[in-house]
Amino acid sequence: MPARSRIPARLRTRVRQLTGRRARLRWVHLVLGGALMMPFHLLTTTIVGTAGLVDGTPGSAYTQQLIALALDLPLVAVAGLLPLVRTLEGNAVRVLSDAPGDVRTEPAGTWTARRRTAAWFTLHTALGSVVAAVSLAAPPAGVLLVALPFVPDAGAGLAWMGPAEARPVLGVLAGLILLVLPLPASAAAGAWLARLAPVLLGPTPADRLALAERRAERMAERTRIARELHDSVGHALSAVTLQASAAGRVLDRDPAFAAQALAAIEDTARAAVAELDHVLGLLREEGDVKTAPTPDLSALPDLVARTRAAGADVELDLGPAGLDTAQLPGVVSREAYRVVQEALGNALRHAGAAPVALRVAVASGELEISVANPVTGRTPFTARRRNGGRGLRGAADRVAVLRGEFSAGEHDGRWHLTARIPLGEHT
Repeated sequence: MPARSRIPARLRTRVRQLTGRRARLRWVHLVLGGALMMPFHLLTTTIVGTAGLVDGTPGSAYTQQLIALALDLPLVAVAGLLPLVRTLEGNAVRVLSDAPGDVRTEPAGTWTARRRTAAWFTLHTALGSVVAAVSLAAPPAGVLLVALPFVPDAGAGLAWMGPAEARPVLGVLAGLILLVLPLPASAAAGAWLARLAPVLLGPTPADRLALAERRAERMAERTRIARELHDSVGHALSAVTLQASAAGRVLDRDPAFAAQALAAIEDTARAAVAELDHVLGLLREEGDVKTAPTPDLSALPDLVARTRAAGADVELDLGPAGLDTAQLPGVVSREAYRVVQEALGNALRHAGAAPVALRVAVASGELEISVANPVTGRTPFTARRRNGGRGLRGAADRVAVLRGEFSAGEHDGRWHLTARIPLGEHT
């Protein structure tokens, strides 16, 4: 009993495989391949007939069709070299064939991809033509063979089946085979094409390289945006926290200082919102979205003023001749501003009200940035660097991209951050 009960279940499973939704979609996919073959076949049939390659003897029509079919395949292969064929075939495979693996839908950009697409297109149209022909011819022939033995005086049509007494049985059997023939033929051809699809329509080595490069670009862009958020918003939040703390401590004793601190919080928050709008604008794809410009060293006085308002004693040195920010390359000015912002933010977080020596000057064809402040016992640098340091790594990356030199560390009880960025390569 267990063996008998398993047989119908297997049979039902097999029938579902031959007639289920996936099988029907693959049959449609193959018939579409046969339809794509038709223009080529009409062209080659016309050429063969016009050229007189076959005579009018019996069977010449079949010979003409075979010659035309032989000429179809090279023409189909040449057409498959067109870049957009991969888009057409890839989308059809994804929707109808349910192929396992990755199937590309963008136009073929290399000759390797074009050759693979041409091979696929040739197979798809050739197998599709066979399945379409079987689907159109086999069922009517099957019905005829099943009915013919029961038609009076029709036995002559089945003379090729052998003795007259065996013809009804053989005719019905042959007819039933033809009736169901399109199902296994379509299933086998569709399954084979589905397995070949990732090989012939999948990514080539060049496609994989381009995909990896696009992913690397996206990761670099995400890293840059994260760095912008850390440098701009992180610095502002540190300043606001210290200003609010200072205002809270002296609110009763020194209302004037508290009011000044609150005003500084307002200015810092407004500047942070503007920079946040700029960073979020980088994430938007709309071309008409206007965002705040990226700050550069021309905004250095405002940055220093906000840092002083937060409680730090910043001594600014712009060199003997001062700093003409208009003469600096834009990319250097913007990245240098972020480096200074990170350095002052670290000073606020880790040194509090300790004096900070900031030097930003041009010397010997380089933009020099130097920040130094004493290391206080209030918030040890070493403990913070074990759990953080993303801002310093970001600052180092900014300088490295500009082919500059960056260093940061504790020396003789003071924290030193130094960056040198060459100007000649960015003019």
